[in-house]
Amino acid sequence: MKAAVLDGFGGPEVLTLAERPVPVPTAGEVLIEVLAAGVNRPDVLQRLGHYPPPPGAPDWPGLEVAGRVVGRGTDAGRYREGDLVTALVSGGGYAQFCTAPEGSVLPIPAGLDPVAAAALPETVFTVWHNLFQRGGLKEGETVLVHGGTSGIGTMAIQLACAFGATVFTTAGSAAKCAAAERLGAAKAFDYRRMDFVAAVRDATDGRGVDLILDMVGGDYVQRNLVAAAEDGRIVQIAHLSGNRVELDIGLVMRKRLTVTGSTLRNRPAAVKAAIAREVEAKAWPLVAQGRVRPLIEATYPLEQAGDAHRHIERDHIGKIVLSM
Repeated sequence: MKAAVLDGFGGPEVLTLAERPVPVPTAGEVLIEVLAAGVNRPDVLQRLGHYPPPPGAPDWPGLEVAGRVVGRGTDAGRYREGDLVTALVSGGGYAQFCTAPEGSVLPIPAGLDPVAAAALPETVFTVWHNLFQRGGLKEGETVLVHGGTSGIGTMAIQLACAFGATVFTTAGSAAKCAAAERLGAAKAFDYRRMDFVAAVRDATDGRGVDLILDMVGGDYVQRNLVAAAEDGRIVQIAHLSGNRVELDIGLVMRKRLTVTGSTLRNRPAAVKAAIAREVEAKAWPLVAQGRVRPLIEATYPLEQAGDAHRHIERDHIGKIVLSM
């Protein structure tokens, strides 16, 4: 099969097309003929040498795929050959075939083609786990989503709104702020032109927000403490601006804040399967109804994976997808 593999670490040019053996599904796995694969920031980090795959995963990128089941290992009984599915995987999605633990495989929601479906697993699993499971978002609460026009951000806005939350978000231009508000955000703040802490304070009559989903890190960490309401929760899912910070523990104590975070790639298959069951029960119906949809800016053929990475590293809104 053809795969977009890494010829060393570095810029997008290290992604090259190569031949690799078609993987063989082991117990509890399915083999998927990949029709489309999502491109994500963790793929960029892997390309740069900062995010190695877990043991046993392929050494080329790709964390989410959509396609057709063409094989099954022992103990994999839910899907049959020919079923159209989408899956969260630990690596290897940039290829014509990919194996996936059956627990992390879901049917493609009604009304979606494989390109749209390939943009779902990494974002929906991440948002569901961090906003709802770890963050405990409830109807009627307020949430601040940083990076509102990223793949994660666009999905977080839609899901939070669908479950009755009021969403504020940050984005880097007037056009991006407008796009976030079209998705349902009550207000989007241009972080290049305004202080999001002051903007949140004004938008909430000084109270702050109940929950913050942050992928920025760096100096946002301390600023999030100020922007949070009393008894607020802050969930860290990335640290694009740095992972070494100083923060005011006294403020955490006075406000009774909860600061947590997670990564998903290295979690056990059983944990991902449990997230998948909740996603299928609670988020998938919203997708099928059209209330939540992936926002896709561009698609590239597999042999142009490097160009897809160049695209995700510049300004964009929503997801980038490889089409086979």
